[in-house]
Amino acid sequence: MTTPAHNEPKGLFTSTAADYARHRPGIPPEAVSLLADTMRDADCPALLDLGSGTGQVPAALLPAVPRIDRVDLVDPDQDMLRQAADTLEPLLGGRPAGFHPVAAEDFTPPSDSYRADLITCARSFHWMDRAAVLKMADRVTTPEATVAFMGDGSLWTYRADWTSALKQLIQSYLGEERRAGTGGVYAGPGQRYEDDLAASPFSQVTERRFPVRRVWTPAKVVGYLRSTSFARPDLFGGRHDRFEAEALELLERYSERGGLVEDAVFTVLLARRPGGKA
Repeated sequence: MTTPAHNEPKGLFTSTAADYARHRPGIPPEAVSLLADTMRDADCPALLDLGSGTGQVPAALLPAVPRIDRVDLVDPDQDMLRQAADTLEPLLGGRPAGFHPVAAEDFTPPSDSYRADLITCARSFHWMDRAAVLKMADRVTTPEATVAFMGDGSLWTYRADWTSALKQLIQSYLGEERRAGTGGVYAGPGQRYEDDLAASPFSQVTERRFPVRRVWTPAKVVGYLRSTSFARPDLFGGRHDRFEAEALELLERYSERGGLVEDAVFTVLLARRPGGKA
């Protein structure tokens, strides 16, 4: 296993790795089964995970597909990769793994013969140079490879009484626009992922949608907020403790009214080259 180096580039989620690992929702079992099935015909599949964060996708897939022969994780945040390395170590069983502290489009294969059978990207494609990532994916994959983009929104975008009140509280501290770390505001994707894929070599696309109900505790929501680009602690300056106290009080009030329920939809886009297997 290749461990991350110590020359961390600054990123949107720097210093949030522990909260990210502890409080971010995982990958639904139905989505894990779907991804595992994409590798059913590969003898010794290689998995390449982009925007890996703390390694949620490889951690879910390694037990589901024992035949996985190699795993590579790409994330510009060194803290995230260190957390991922700790999580994956007991799951790898001696299999090689690479941790690459670079932007997704700058991934360099570990060898000239390297080819990934599955590329995954969960809740992070919107932060990337999507056209450049898809060009990179074309260079480093087998002809039959699958590229999977996944996501389920966030508590900023989910519409419920309790999330609306929470969003208003965040805006009262940080302004109306959604923050994107300390570097500015979040603009959103310029076009749909399906349009990005239609213009790429991976233009054969299948969409699967999995309903997921989550019941949050107030403390879990506050921990989740620390891991986000729109409410991370350093955005609040010296007011973060006060914000968290107000957020907890608000969430506890709403929790008493029937719980903090999120009915999300986890969407998976499976993309292949034309003529590939469905």
